[in-house]
Amino acid sequence: MTMPRNRWATALVLLLVALAIRGWDFGNPVIAVDEQYYLLVGDRMLHGAVPFIDIWDRKPIGLFLLFAGMRLLPGDGVLAYQLVATVFAWATAVIVHRGARTVGADDRGALAAGTAYLAGLSLLSGGGGQSPVFYNLPMAFAALLTLRLPVKAAAGDRRGIVVSGVVACLLAGIAIQMKYTPAFEGAFFGLAHLWYLRKAGASVPVTGAATLAFAATGLAPTLAALGWYAAHGWLDAFWFANFASILLRPGYPLGQVVMRLLGITAQLLPLLAAAVLAWRDRPRAGIDGQTRLIAFGWLIAAALGFFAIGTFFDHYGLPLVAPLAIAAAPTLSRYGRMLALALVVPFGILAVERIVGHDDAPGARAVARLVAANSGGECPYVFRGDTVTYVLARVCVPTAYAFPNLLSLTTEQGATGVDEAAEVRRILATRPPVIVTSNRRLSIWNVGSLRAVKAALARDYRLVFTTRRLKDRTAVYLRNDRPLRQPTR
Repeated sequence: MTMPRNRWATALVLLLVALAIRGWDFGNPVIAVDEQYYLLVGDRMLHGAVPFIDIWDRKPIGLFLLFAGMRLLPGDGVLAYQLVATVFAWATAVIVHRGARTVGADDRGALAAGTAYLAGLSLLSGGGGQSPVFYNLPMAFAALLTLRLPVKAAAGDRRGIVVSGVVACLLAGIAIQMKYTPAFEGAFFGLAHLWYLRKAGASVPVTGAATLAFAATGLAPTLAALGWYAAHGWLDAFWFANFASILLRPGYPLGQVVMRLLGITAQLLPLLAAAVLAWRDRPRAGIDGQTRLIAFGWLIAAALGFFAIGTFFDHYGLPLVAPLAIAAAPTLSRYGRMLALALVVPFGILAVERIVGHDDAPGARAVARLVAANSGGECPYVFRGDTVTYVLARVCVPTAYAFPNLLSLTTEQGATGVDEAAEVRRILATRPPVIVTSNRRLSIWNVGSLRAVKAALARDYRLVFTTRRLKDRTAVYLRNDRPLRQPTR
């Protein structure tokens, strides 16, 4: 069946919005620290590195497989992952539009919901390749299938509900292998399908079989990853990195956590207000009432995943944007002022950020060129800085714990499976030709790690370059016995 012309027009409008919002950062290697590291892991996988063994993190293997695949595209990987992320964001916005129509929004409200989704991503540091930018797509598709359950149940389409449930749970399982918190949403989708399967008249044995099928498909991607690592003798390492280490993290100071939560709430406030009005005005019965309840059920499930982590970095709010936009869409259809508020506020904030923000990309690339020119086949060390430096400079990595927070901050102390300060001392004992660090003042430095780096810098290194990075400065130190080589462009 061909898509009606207005759907193509809507998709085109949302694509133009996505490009307008995100295109400013195309080629910027330092949009956010996390995606730099995902790119590094994906890059090293293509050279034989095994996540959790040769290069360590807590994210599931599916995310790194995705970045490894994107690294196969031409270039240094930066523009490639950003273009792919834009396609994912746009496709998710199209599904948000369809979901909004399903819950009763008109074309104007549904288009506003899709647009608000794209703006919300960039507000919450999702303008590049944070993991939810990618896994929001399968989750939104699974949600759309779930929103259609009331119609299927009313028609007695038990087979259609089972097929829909299998697909929705498989999509959730794929998302879970990009981050584990979508498990809350996946559980909701599965339970909703079972509820409507019973409403459609399915017997207890059929419902039981469907339960097993939904659980199996939802768990399949994670079980496949676990089985692969077990077959190679790395089950303990996989289990520790993916699950046990999370419980060992000391966490961030309460004041920081509260301020981050308030910041996320403030940025999502227009959509939150619209969603509250939509709940108040929802139909109390019929198909429309049921679809609205499903939309809010999805929002609650996403919120459970959000609160489960508890550290509330702004990008942790990204999974909330799609369900919020769909839940709020009927309000955006009915109240012009709420529609204006939901769009003017985020676009206004983004515009101000563009005007007053500093472009750190040239400095980051200058650091990479300098590191490349002065490493001489040895492994430099980014103690505190951008891990994309390793990718751009095409140099080796001196440790499996290359994400700077793992070895430099108390928030990871005792949660990596190694003595973090001892690992820093081991790296320094190899006498890296170049060390990259920062003048940033923190209350959560790992004192042992910081002391070791400062001693090494004072004894064996000299400062050769600094550049602005956010509100601080990145500093490049060269070992004293090495002459400074200026990079050639």
